Amino acid sequence: MTSFSMETARLRLRPYTHEAAEQVAEGTPRCSGWSPGYPRADDRDVARLFLASPPVEPLFGPLQILLADDEMVIGGIGFFGPPDETGTVGLGYGVAPEAEGRGYATEALRALLHHGFADARVRRVLADTAHDNVASQRVLEKAGLRRISSDENLHYYTFEG
Repeated sequence: MTSFSMETARLRLRPYTHEAAEQVAEGTPRCSGWSPGYPRADDRDVARLFLASPPVEPLFGPLQILLADDEMVIGGIGFFGPPDETGTVGLGYGVAPEAEGRGYATEALRALLHHGFADARVRRVLADTAHDNVASQRVLEKAGLRRISSDENLHYYTFEG
């Protein structure tokens, strides 16, 4: 697997390693460097999926979100696999509760979108969020996604390059 990371003004996004995924799946760090609220249940689920089927292309797999200044892991973000035949990819993200409200998720999402659309195969990104998750709706909208539909549980968003 090719090693890479994405850098922003305040963050670094790095692909999971097998060891990191094992630690996240267990929910117990073997070293310091995790924000107190990390990993969330969703992060553990993503780590288990990674361990069961590691991505071939790191860009289209799970990434950890780290603060650039101290390398503290505060959350996760990533595409749900490479683009399908229409050029569509899904994505998800989340940060530890103590990291919420600081713009980290939006900053990470913008970086992921930038790198994703640098791959000529990517033409559209999809995401969804629960009706009551207003903070996530704001993150998606600030990153440039627009709501395209809703059902009784979720709002659906898209971004097209």
